[in-house]
This record gives sequence, C-alpha cells and structure tokens, in this order.
Amino acid sequence: QKYATHVTPGRMFKALILDSHNLCPKLMFSSIKSIEFLEGEGEVGSIKQINFTEASPLTYMKHRIDALDKEKLTCTYTMFETDALIMDKIEYITYDVKFEPYGFGGCVCNLTSVYKTKGDVEIREEDIEHGKDRAIGMYEVLEAYLMAHPRAYT
Repeated sequence: QKYATHVTPGRMFKALILDSHNLCPKLMFSSIKSIEFLEGEGEVGSIKQINFTEASPLTYMKHRIDALDKEKLTCTYTMFETDALIMDKIEYITYDVKFEPYGFGGCVCNLTSVYKTKGDVEIREEDIEHGKDRAIGMYEVLEAYLMAHPRAYT
C-alpha cells in the first residue's frame, strides 16, 4: 500500500520508525498504552512490544527489527507474536517500509506486508484490509501531528 503525505520523508521516518515508541502512545493514547523495547534500543535485532489499551481488541503485539537504513529511509520488521485471533493462522507478518520524496516537500510511504501462514491456511481479505486500515490511521495521526508541529523531527 502507499500513503502520500505533505511531510518530508526524513521527518516521517524519524517519527514513525525511530521514535514511534515515544510518540505513538502520546498521540494514540486511546488505543496504545505503551511501546517498550524488550531487547535492544531500536537497532537491528531489537524487539519491541506494543501494549494496547482496554479499548483495543488486542492486548499486545511484538515486533523484531530486521533491517534499518537511516540513509535510504527504509525499515523491515516482523510481527511475530500477538493475542489476535489471526495468530492461529499465521506464523508471522513481515513489513517493508520505505519513505520516498513526493511533490514539493512531501513523501510517499510505501508499505509491503508478507504473511507467512501456517500450513495451507488462507488469510481472508478482510483481515488484510483491517491491518491496512490500522496502518493508514497511524500514518494520518502522525502526519497531522507533524503538520501542526513543523519543527518536530527536523
């Protein structure tokens, strides 16, 4: 999926990838309680856990950072554990995120998701769409914050 924004690629990368553990719980406090590193501090190999509020259908989700390129503004991470019902069908989901310049000072956020299923299980399109909607919602919240705070993450 692609999401175009009026925020520069570098600012989106810093906010969404490098500092999401601090920023997302502040901006999305109704759904995200906290984000903590269980291993590492954000470098490749780090594992972070997202803890959701009671309002969310999930309690937690764990991600591992597989690749991180601060120059090319790319990140690959794997969601490998959660209490979502989908985990009975999948082993993990790998996400590739890339931020590219677009227009005059904006960027396009490219997100590719690869699902590794258990056996011959097929993932329903509605489950994939739900995940996409959550990602776009997060991008929109971060974009609004960065537009309202033009000096943040410069």
